[in-house]
Amino acid sequence: MKILAIETSCDETSCAVVENGRSVLSNVTATQIEEHKLYGGVVPEIASRRHCEGIVGVCEQALLQAANTTLESIDAIAVTYAPGLIGALLVGVNFAKGIALAHSKPLIPVHHIKAHIASNYIAHPELKPPFVALVVSGGHTSIVRVKNYIEFEVVGSTLDDAAGEAFDKAARAMGFSYPGGIYIDKQSKLGDAEAYKLPNPKTESPYDFSFSGLKTAIVNLIHNTKQAGNTLTQNQISDLCASFQNTACNILTDKTIRFAHEQANNGIFADSAPVICLCGGVAANSGLREKLLCACNEGGYKLYFPPLEYCGDNAAMVGCQAYYENLYGGYNSGENSNSLNAYATMGIS
Repeated sequence: MKILAIETSCDETSCAVVENGRSVLSNVTATQIEEHKLYGGVVPEIASRRHCEGIVGVCEQALLQAANTTLESIDAIAVTYAPGLIGALLVGVNFAKGIALAHSKPLIPVHHIKAHIASNYIAHPELKPPFVALVVSGGHTSIVRVKNYIEFEVVGSTLDDAAGEAFDKAARAMGFSYPGGIYIDKQSKLGDAEAYKLPNPKTESPYDFSFSGLKTAIVNLIHNTKQAGNTLTQNQISDLCASFQNTACNILTDKTIRFAHEQANNGIFADSAPVICLCGGVAANSGLREKLLCACNEGGYKLYFPPLEYCGDNAAMVGCQAYYENLYGGYNSGENSNSLNAYATMGIS
């Protein structure tokens, strides 16, 4: 089954052709980072306009790169419909609806977080549910119990800032440009992770997250230094990056491992080794990958994470999840495609 997938939930215009949920025939993404960098973050209206301008060309390129695949040979259209920036989502949803109607193709709506989790299926053909997923991005931070390909249970999520958002805001306070997470990751390799003692915010639920206090500690430290008439040296900035990344990654790793251990004790993994999947934009962070891999090796867990090209928003992951939504009845494709709408917020449970 060949699916033409469309992703426009934030600032990446992406189209892909995916076959049978695991084989990516093409994946074309037009990024807007350089433009949004001028404003220190994504400007929703600009993002929507750029999607309008670029989506036709990106779609044509994806079809061309997939061994000259045509719309006639496509079996279904898939599109991210929630959650995300509402204006950006509407561009993708309406474009997908137009193609589906004009070419009499089934339309499969895909939840953005489910798609991120599905990104692991692309690089790891042996991977199948059940498993525990840690979803970390600029807008979302959740621990998810993946029961099967279409049933999910969120057991913990962020109460304030998402992990990626905290990285970007902390980086901005340190003088780095948007998106800041990559700069913190690079600088942390040059610093001392124990140089600064940063807070580890507590939550009522053992699996929820809170990164606002951690971010604020960085902002206040820099502000107080300036108030005293001083400036952090480059070495101090590197130490601050290392300390921030170490603290954030410890929080993410500890809670994920704790939940995986609980699930293993409850027998949800049957006779196989417990499986953890990392996904989302922050899954590209080298410190998080290393800490989670080390913890999994110590605990006897299997860890999967997608290649860097599939960590950020992309249409390939949308096409992958759409295949399973269609296959296992999560969505009755072809029905009510005219009424499909976009939603800025929506849970996956």
